[in-house]
Parts: sequence; C-alpha cells; structure tokens
Amino acid sequence: MPKHRPAPAIRTAVVAASSAAAALFALLPATTPAVAAAAPVVTTAPAAAAPVESTAPAPALVSGQVRTVALTIPAAAVGGAAPVAARASALQSALGKLGAPYRWGAAGPSAFDCSGLVNWSFKKAGVSLPRTSRAMSKVGTPVSKADLRPGDLVFFYKPVSHVAIYAGNGKVVHASTSSQPVKISDMSRMPFNSARRV
Repeated sequence: MPKHRPAPAIRTAVVAASSAAAALFALLPATTPAVAAAAPVVTTAPAAAAPVESTAPAPALVSGQVRTVALTIPAAAVGGAAPVAARASALQSALGKLGAPYRWGAAGPSAFDCSGLVNWSFKKAGVSLPRTSRAMSKVGTPVSKADLRPGDLVFFYKPVSHVAIYAGNGKVVHASTSSQPVKISDMSRMPFNSARRV
C-alpha cells in the first residue's frame, strides 16, 4: 500500500468533502435562530494517506483512520447572525473592560469610545463590524426592544450617535462619555433608536 496519495487524489477528496459541507449548509433554514445556539455540525471523513490543509470547511484526512471534525456554520447559514457563543463572548469582553477610560476615537485595548468598545469586543469574538455606531446600525438583523438578547447591539439618539451592547435586564455596557469610564447603564436613561443582532 503506498504511503502517499498523488496530489490529484487529495484535491479530489478535499473538493468532495467541501461540496458535501456546502450541500449541508444549503439545507439549513436561513432564519432559524435555534441553529445559532446548536452544537457544531459534526461529520466524518474517509481514511486517507496524508493530512490535507485547506481553508474550506473540509474534514481532516488522517492515514488509516476515520477522524471526526466539527464544522463551523457560517453566519450566512443562520440569517447573517453570528453564533450565540460569539455574541456572549463579545459581551464578556466588554464587561471585562468596565472602568476603562473613555477617549474619543479610541478602539482599545486600554481606552475606548462607544463604537470602539463594541468593535473591539466583537473582533475578539471573531466578528468583524464597521467602525462607527451609525454604520453598525445598518448591519445584522433588526431586533425589537422587546426581543433583545444579551450580546445584541443597541443604538441611541436620532440620528444614531451612540452604541452599546445589551447585557440583559434592561442594562447595557458601553463607553458613555469623556467624563465616565466604560460602565453598565440602565437602557431607559438614553433615547432608544434601534437594535441589531449581528
């Protein structure tokens, strides 16, 4: 039995596995929030001769073994929203910066303005957002005030000029003004504009 498969055979295996993963993602409903909270999709790959590196969500191939690999569901498969775990991680990162000073135009890690804190927190969770609060207010999915969940983005004033991360129980974490550090505030103390789930 040869030790290595020829390169074309490896490419064929990667393409086949990628196609299977793409077909699986195509079957997922576009707006099912439960998918975001579900455990990662798991698939198995046939045995192959050598490990394969690929940027596609393809199973790893290991000589003489079947290996189980978790596939990450892309945001597009769940209606554009990041997984619940990513939003929870972003919220935790923001809460970890309570007391950090406000500085206009700052995006961390030691000082923040409002959009800088949100951008930095989500970037740590692997989610890329625009830099300004107004631009952020146009991404993701709209959420009503009554349906807010921790990790959602909340926007204030008309036009939008402030953003915070919803922390639950009517509270938000945000970098508020130059006179105060990153803090938790009652959402009702600011004029609500809109909310988005990214």
